[in-house]
Amino acid sequence: MQATINPQDILKKHFGYEQFRPLQARIIDEVLNNKDTLVLMPTGGGKSVCFQVPAMLLPGITLVISPLIALMKDQVGALKANGISAAFLNSSLDNKEAEAIVQQCYRNEIKLLYLSPERLNATMTGLLTKLPVSLIAIDEAHCISQWGHDFRPEYTKLGSLKKQWPKIPLIALTATADKITRKDIITQLGLVEPNVFVASFDRPNLSIEVKFGIKKKKRIEEVVHFIKERKNESGIIYCLSRAGTEEICADLKQAGVDAAFYHAGMGSEQRNKAQEDFINDRVKVICATVAFGMGIDKSNVRFVIHNNLPKNIEGYYQEIGRAGRDGLPSETILYYSIGDVIMLRKFIDESGQKELNQEKLNRMQQFSEANICRRKILLAYFGETLQNDCNNCDVCKHPRANFDGTTMIQKALSALIRTGEKIGFNMLIDVLRGSHKKEIIEAGFDKIKTFGAGNEISFSDWQQYLLQMLNLGLIEMAYDDGYSLKVSEFGKDLLYGKRQFDLVALESAPVYIPSQKRDLLTSNTTDLTDKLFDYLRGIRREFAEKENVPAYVIFSDATLKEIAQRKPIAISDMIHINGVGEFKLHKYGNRFVKEIKQWLRSKDVRAPKADTYKETMTLLNAGYSVEDIALTRQLQVTSIYSHIAYLYKNNSIESLDSYINESEIDRIRKAVKETGETKIITPLFVHLREEVPFHMIRLGLAFMEKAGEI
Repeated sequence: MQATINPQDILKKHFGYEQFRPLQARIIDEVLNNKDTLVLMPTGGGKSVCFQVPAMLLPGITLVISPLIALMKDQVGALKANGISAAFLNSSLDNKEAEAIVQQCYRNEIKLLYLSPERLNATMTGLLTKLPVSLIAIDEAHCISQWGHDFRPEYTKLGSLKKQWPKIPLIALTATADKITRKDIITQLGLVEPNVFVASFDRPNLSIEVKFGIKKKKRIEEVVHFIKERKNESGIIYCLSRAGTEEICADLKQAGVDAAFYHAGMGSEQRNKAQEDFINDRVKVICATVAFGMGIDKSNVRFVIHNNLPKNIEGYYQEIGRAGRDGLPSETILYYSIGDVIMLRKFIDESGQKELNQEKLNRMQQFSEANICRRKILLAYFGETLQNDCNNCDVCKHPRANFDGTTMIQKALSALIRTGEKIGFNMLIDVLRGSHKKEIIEAGFDKIKTFGAGNEISFSDWQQYLLQMLNLGLIEMAYDDGYSLKVSEFGKDLLYGKRQFDLVALESAPVYIPSQKRDLLTSNTTDLTDKLFDYLRGIRREFAEKENVPAYVIFSDATLKEIAQRKPIAISDMIHINGVGEFKLHKYGNRFVKEIKQWLRSKDVRAPKADTYKETMTLLNAGYSVEDIALTRQLQVTSIYSHIAYLYKNNSIESLDSYINESEIDRIRKAVKETGETKIITPLFVHLREEVPFHMIRLGLAFMEKAGEI
């Protein structure tokens, strides 16, 4: 008797894997049990296996509805390479080729038939009624929902499938759908009590980086350098416009990079050649609009670069997901500018779903301007929670430092109001920087009080600060008034002194990082910085080898260079260095400070002596708890409390309310009165039956001394 073939046998035989990925086996079981199913699984997560394996086990044919010719061609080619009979019907075939496939279907020689939505609608009353359909799979199912990021009207007719085959299981699959889109997919397709499977959207092998306001020339230089450092690695560069793909491709070719471009305006032959060259590694880099990539199974894409801001998070996530599908480390970089935001909002104003698309763009902007782990934001958008920071995005690698930006914001808002709120970003920056351009003089803006009030800040830095103000709601963009800027009611409160506001410090603008960063060395030590950097790399390597992690996980080169440049000789100096968060300060801070002090002594460089009380004060102001300060400085908790008592008596701390309450002070006051002791703590500790800790007694005495009681 022949043994029954199970899904795992199919997986091993045709796909070469011993085990299913998470959720795949459960999904396949539900499909084989005739259940409608909705699957949300990230790009590269193995969605196709969820219907391809059941197709091999079910008796008839599986219909696969897919939106793109390229997607069908890739999947059918891969299935054939795995020994599975598959075919597609779409507009790329001539009548003779299409008829040959139809005849194969009639002879039960095809297990999976891929169709475009248009071809499906055209054959619903002909070919399909004669086929023994056992399963229907709808790929890129988010296209059916008007709430999805890639709504396609032709998908709306797919709701008739359940009416024609009410007893046939239907599996809908997508890599990107928020909760409202998932609900709409179920409704539009008429799924009957479907099982919904949501795989983890976390792709920890992808690094995530966002860069804002980098001018075109420098951006091209960065991208060329990035690609040339990664010889023989494949990557995709996404652009907002067709012209943009051709332009950046030409720039890359001129710089010696092997590149091609791809967009919907090209002839089909050109597009197919560009795609085939990329898939087969004849071209390493392809510059494309978002028309490229859906369903492309190229697993060794090592980087995805966005040359412009995507219009929503769903699209962005799907596009970066085309990197590292083999699970190996891969990189994603997003460049964007104010111009991208203006252009996308213009598109939205002309779209049919203005409110929805505007909200999705807002979320994309918030992600791009975020100061917390970017992966957390991405996963949260899809309903998934990441407990810890990913340590593989630019925010985690270079923690942001905040500063009181009230004065800077007031300058910008004041200048905006004084110009009549009729100007945009660039002219406002020109006014703040004191530009004498013709249009500034003609408008009389050189006569206003705030002309040149921000001339110490670079143009690109002003762009970034103004975008922060826009995202914070301090200024608004009037799209119906020539995209001019307006001061919001919220902004007016700040302008007129009713509130304060923090901004994120930029690496290029250290002048706005709090002035507690001190001049550590009186002599010119620029020539020593490179040597110290090399020395500190050795210390970093020790930690990396001990923890079995790459060196950049300890501190990035940028952070290490800043340490070498700043030469911190106290923990309180380390907290202001970009890339040194609280955890790393605890873990590595003391060792690096110690090594720097010893290294400086070996070079006969005199450094100012650290003030232990000021160090504690700096950490308190940074929000550290007493216990954290003790841990960071490698001191006893009682020592930190003695610092607090000293700082209070010397008016550096206004109140002790956070550390001791009135009833505790009363007990200490009574003990002082009964013992007559005002200086030595031990007699008071004994008198209080050892119930009040030493540090509390010290704080109580400090309170009484400052109040003139002792």
